[in-house]
Amino acid sequence: MSRPSDYDDGTGAGGSLRGESGEFGLKGWARWFWRQLTSMRVALLLLLMLAIAAIPGSLVPQRSADPNGVIQYAKDYPELYKVLNAFPIQAFDVYNSVWFSAIYLLLFISLIGCVLPRITHHWKAWRGTPPKTPARLQRMAGFTEVRVSNPEATPAEREEFALRAVEAGRDLLKKQRYRVEIQRAERRGTSEISVSAERGYLRETGNLIFHISLVGVLIAVGLGSAMTFNGQKVLIEGETMVNQLIDYDTVNSGQAFDTSSLEPFGLRLNSLDVDYMTPEDGNLSALGQVKDYRANMTLIDAEDGSETEHTIRVNHPLRVHGSPIYLIANGYAPLITIKNAEGEVVYRESMPFIPQDNLTMTSLGVLKVPYGITEEDGTRTQLGLRGFFYPTKAELETGAFTSNYPDLENPLLTLDVFSGDLGIDDGVAQSVYALDTAQMDQLTGRAVDIDSIELAVGDTADLPNGLGTITLEEVPRYASFDVMRNPAQIWVLVFALAALGGLMWSLFVPRRRLWVKAITSDDGVTLQYAGLARGDDPALERAVAELTEKHRELL
Repeated sequence: MSRPSDYDDGTGAGGSLRGESGEFGLKGWARWFWRQLTSMRVALLLLLMLAIAAIPGSLVPQRSADPNGVIQYAKDYPELYKVLNAFPIQAFDVYNSVWFSAIYLLLFISLIGCVLPRITHHWKAWRGTPPKTPARLQRMAGFTEVRVSNPEATPAEREEFALRAVEAGRDLLKKQRYRVEIQRAERRGTSEISVSAERGYLRETGNLIFHISLVGVLIAVGLGSAMTFNGQKVLIEGETMVNQLIDYDTVNSGQAFDTSSLEPFGLRLNSLDVDYMTPEDGNLSALGQVKDYRANMTLIDAEDGSETEHTIRVNHPLRVHGSPIYLIANGYAPLITIKNAEGEVVYRESMPFIPQDNLTMTSLGVLKVPYGITEEDGTRTQLGLRGFFYPTKAELETGAFTSNYPDLENPLLTLDVFSGDLGIDDGVAQSVYALDTAQMDQLTGRAVDIDSIELAVGDTADLPNGLGTITLEEVPRYASFDVMRNPAQIWVLVFALAALGGLMWSLFVPRRRLWVKAITSDDGVTLQYAGLARGDDPALERAVAELTEKHRELL
């Protein structure tokens, strides 16, 4: 047998069929990169990378959420701070860092690149016609063949019967909400007429809704992080706050947040009521556990000064101008008065004490008196006090105090006194709940073998070294509130629900094709039935069997 002159049998004779490819080029590399970026595999990989990239933000303090924590971290670990704060790492600004933003944007572009071509393809498929009937249905799921013999029928009668059978199948499939089309073909001298039916386009619609909603969630989260506002305020019973930046204890806001957009209003904490489990509840093992918190508030309108009463509970916020106000913490704030040696009041304030045990409300607190205290030698000094508050005092065998009930049954305040430099004039922000004693001398406490100051409500005690007196006047409660504002929050919810709906839609809507084919021959007509699923469809064969049975009944 002769071979072409350019045939190559591997020896090099007769020429070579080796193709010479040109250079890939910048355009080729760009096209390759775009195809890789817009693949679903890369989109899932980027989503995983985004989740991993968020982990460092929970391991070290972030400037946007805890600026004082970052300052303290720099003081505690100066060398490690320099490394983590360097430009490529930006560990203290994870969510605003270049590498986190790059992952976020690449994920955003990847999802859009995945979705847009699929929308175009789906739109064309939706407006198109069902696919052609395969030549061999025997390869399809649920294939069934029924032969109708009638040798005495004329070719025209057999063609008419085949058409009627296919039209009956078309009508039957239409009732089942299939999109149908009758098709004709001539193969090997035989006439074939068939109906091609398809349904389940909503499966791909649900899939697209899911991915579009996912893009919407990313956009809403990005805009929300730039426009969000989150302010925390501690209110002692009887105190009032106003919705202005200057009145908040801590504020976290996005870069695009407009401070003038804060709606003016006032909020006063009238009382904080706490219900505890008592013996009357019949569960002694739960004695002292909290049943309910109720913050009784007065909302003050900024325009006309009108007041309305409201109650805030845990997970039941007060919504003002679209901003929910949550009750997030509570405790005791002893009202303490300190007078210097001359009898002048140099400190009078209710200081919140932080609970160390939520079951008994044993609380730790700090007092700082920067001015007005004069020592025996005439020099001015700063005073710091650190101690514990016990709502219901109980004494252990070691002589130490504790609290055995969270309510005010037998309150006691113990304080250790320090004098010296509080460090508040160094220009470095300090927490009001922490006392830096590095440049101070301890005057009372176990470390100096001098008894700590002990105060019940109404008691007055002398400060050491003739520095003055201290009085515990009363013990009101305090509550901590979180005021949130995120204009994109509702859109995050809308897109999240849409994504969930689209996902459920795509999971429960089967995409399938069914065919009914009539093949005429010299002695009759052969009816064939088959189906094909796009994805898993365990009910497909049953659907073909039901179609076959109903079609035979119609015929």
